[in-house]
Amino acid sequence: MNINHDYRPLYAKIEAALASDISDGILLPGSQLPPEDRLIERFSASRTTVRKAVENLVLRGQVEIRRGKGTFVTKPRISQELTELTGFVEDMQALGRTPTARLLDKQIVPADTNVARQLAVPPGSLVMRIQRVRLADGVAISFDETYLPRKIGEKIVTHDLDAEPIFSLLEGKYDLPLTEAEYRLEAVTATPNVAQALAVDSGSAVFLIERTSYTEGHRPIDYEKLHYRGDLISFVTRLARRSHDRP
Repeated sequence: MNINHDYRPLYAKIEAALASDISDGILLPGSQLPPEDRLIERFSASRTTVRKAVENLVLRGQVEIRRGKGTFVTKPRISQELTELTGFVEDMQALGRTPTARLLDKQIVPADTNVARQLAVPPGSLVMRIQRVRLADGVAISFDETYLPRKIGEKIVTHDLDAEPIFSLLEGKYDLPLTEAEYRLEAVTATPNVAQALAVDSGSAVFLIERTSYTEGHRPIDYEKLHYRGDLISFVTRLARRSHDRP
């Protein structure tokens, strides 16, 4: 892009030029942005100006700064449909991504008021809490906190949760078919522990999905708090308009 006869501020011209390199495939998803000194030389700009241009690309979601590594072109945002009850592995495989998981913690904890209500147990009851990072093509996408009734939870954690999805274990191993789920979605900022798990800055935008899944008899069997990176995923659903009788 020729920026010599462009009357916008220089940082905006640099931002547009780099955005054009990304859209034209000169800078590919996952590739590293040229070093700052090279950008300063290319655009005959100050370090402050170049940094402002890069910061704007970060805000646009086109690049991301990885602490201690550099600035990288982001991959296209994942668009996930919320039209049926599916697990992370099923969702990513349907999108052509390679899903993996990393177990962070598993322990028995007393259910707080909210967890107790979702699992239909008395507050203070002991439940199994499982914390995992879910990745797509090696990039952390979500930090999942799963709560299970203690009896089934103690069975679930005997398996390799880096490799075996909890939904698959519930249905295939323990004959607990998942029949329906209730979703609650809101935009929040990443707490320090969520930010650390997702390798983002504390306070970054994330989607929080609270999902309670039920087995036969409308019995809650799995309650999850799913924290998705807001810069890497969007959610799509389809709504049918209710029919109205016309006079």
